[in-house]
Amino acid sequence: MLSETVLNGAVGAVLGLLIGSFLNVVIHRLPRMLEQQWNTECAQWAEELKAQGARIELPAPQKALISLSKPRSRCPHCGHAIAWHENIPVLSYLFLRGRCAECKKSISPRYPLVEIACAALFAFCLARSGLTPTGFAWCGFSAALLALALIDWDTTLLPDSITLPLLWAGIAASALQWTSVPLPQSVWGAIAGYLSLWLIFWAFKLATGKEGMGYGDFKLFAALGAWFGWQALVPIILMASVVGAVIGVLLKLGSKLREGGYVPFGPFLAGGGFVSLIWGPQAVLHAIGL
Repeated sequence: MLSETVLNGAVGAVLGLLIGSFLNVVIHRLPRMLEQQWNTECAQWAEELKAQGARIELPAPQKALISLSKPRSRCPHCGHAIAWHENIPVLSYLFLRGRCAECKKSISPRYPLVEIACAALFAFCLARSGLTPTGFAWCGFSAALLALALIDWDTTLLPDSITLPLLWAGIAASALQWTSVPLPQSVWGAIAGYLSLWLIFWAFKLATGKEGMGYGDFKLFAALGAWFGWQALVPIILMASVVGAVIGVLLKLGSKLREGGYVPFGPFLAGGGFVSLIWGPQAVLHAIGL
């Protein structure tokens, strides 16, 4: 008979595959939804100025608005509407051999990789904590962190619609005793996480006149502090900084830095969060002999 741990992990893997498929939609569409929102606000502002007599050209009307549920997923090359049997996590990608069923153009392997990563994280969380509020809380944490890491890597955006709920969820999970972090440590972790990067941001800006990071990084670090407590902040930021610096140097040597020479910091903060989830925050310090 299979052990309860294995069964819980299997449930987590199946659930993770389904949520991972949805995360692919979130990662692709949420930045575009934010852009739509900003364009709408700009258009409203322009209309108000024109009504007041300002000589200003109104922006062109937006195309059909998108959401997380509409329109249906389509091939980016030919517009083929993806049928349900072409959207089964991982299996459809393998059955289609990584190509669109209609135009046969290649489908990015990142889609099944996101599903597999989410399945592995969910399996780990539920195998460790069982089918409990604690296990599902860490599943939610993992899904949000995975989405944030990839959105930031693609667009350098860390949407408030994910970072802020993640922060408050960490404090709520602590208050409900779904995590092992006492509530005072969770609250102070959120405060210290935000203020530490906020101070670094302003020190760097006053010294150089440039912005070294975005406000989303403050909120993400605050969320990690809420989930792991203030003691975890040093190991997380240490790992994120070192790994981020190494990746940045490698990209520069390979002439693969983006325009402006920046590397988003959010994915490396997320990496520190995943290390803390799996091995614990102190694992980073032990690894470097501290």
